[in-house]
Amino acid sequence: MAIVEMRVPNVGESITEVTLSKWLKADGEYVELDEPICEFESDKATLEFPAEAAGKLIHVAKEDDDLEIGALVAKIDTSVAKADGGETPKEEKPATPEAPAKEAPAQAAEKAQPASGYAAGHPSPAAAKILAENDIKPADVTGTGKGGRITKEDALKAVENKAAAPAKEEKKEAPAEKAAPAPAPAAGSFSRNSTRKKLSRMRRTIAKRLVSAKNSTAMLTTFNEVDLTEVMKMRKKYQERFVEKYGIKLGFMSIFAKACAKVLMEMPEVNAMIDGDDIIYHDYVDISIAISTPNGLVVPPVHNVESLNFAQVEYKIKELAEKARSGTLSLEEMSGGTFTITNGGVFGSLVSTPILNEPQSAILGMHTIQQRPVAVNGEVQIRPMMYLALSYDHRVIDGSSSVTFLVKVKQLLEDPMSLLLDL
Repeated sequence: MAIVEMRVPNVGESITEVTLSKWLKADGEYVELDEPICEFESDKATLEFPAEAAGKLIHVAKEDDDLEIGALVAKIDTSVAKADGGETPKEEKPATPEAPAKEAPAQAAEKAQPASGYAAGHPSPAAAKILAENDIKPADVTGTGKGGRITKEDALKAVENKAAAPAKEEKKEAPAEKAAPAPAPAAGSFSRNSTRKKLSRMRRTIAKRLVSAKNSTAMLTTFNEVDLTEVMKMRKKYQERFVEKYGIKLGFMSIFAKACAKVLMEMPEVNAMIDGDDIIYHDYVDISIAISTPNGLVVPPVHNVESLNFAQVEYKIKELAEKARSGTLSLEEMSGGTFTITNGGVFGSLVSTPILNEPQSAILGMHTIQQRPVAVNGEVQIRPMMYLALSYDHRVIDGSSSVTFLVKVKQLLEDPMSLLLDL
């Protein structure tokens, strides 16, 4: 018997442990070389683990197990060959002259039905997330990948089909639901059940980093408000031409990112970070953009924002957001960042105190835009107003610097032409 041991590979420079989130192949099942057998969840991403040989899979680790790099995950018995209806050792496989003629029809049928292979009905990690987010069962999707595996493209097509499908079936079911209403619970029969579920590795990592930021930094938050009248006028005036030229809309995030980048280049202390007894200053601005995903918040950076134009920033933010929500962000794309922007306003937040994204020293919180009465040249006018919050590490940034930073950003946003002209 030839056994190949499958161990946790080195998945990143700073990653020492992963969680076995899901087995993709059953214990005792035959697997092909390079066929994904399980999924690992690291601090930053979900990764597929491919088989290093063909043969019978023997599980060693269990789902939800935390495994160190190099830990034994599974074994593969390479002496077992794939056969119809089960597994047959290579040395025991019959070699009669009639065998090839009997196997030929089965092989032809298998080739004629690629969707019934080893991975039929099994979605890839990216496809699984898309299907789960849109409440689509894998059984309702036809896989076009290797062995019938459901790919990301299959999942996206299924989402499009679901959105385009008429709601006739729901209407037909409605009368039945009305005819047989659920009985009201009797007094004292209300549910008292609770469910215990292990935190995902990403959620645990987020928790550790947030607690660390709270405990190991001298964090303070300063606030200001900005009148977005001129920004809205600019977007309305140039949006059509912007889309026509670049194929993407001019959003608030690129405008805020460019404003912050300009001020950060003028105030390097806000763009700095502590490393032991040293302070590291950067002559570039990598802005991490907080993106909400089903598994938690991720903050991949947009590099060299100070050197990009608005369209380039918009393209990069869109690309990172799509990858984050489909679970396809690479470790390199998650690394770095000198400053963070988080937009709680998309969820309706009026004001908040964002927590630092270590080792960075500052994070800007954007909030919902509200029409509010403000005094303008001695007159009360209704303006689109947004509260801004800057949380910062007081060990690196003085209070006066934090206030000055917010004021400068406010001035650029209230006069966006000065931002475009680099004044």
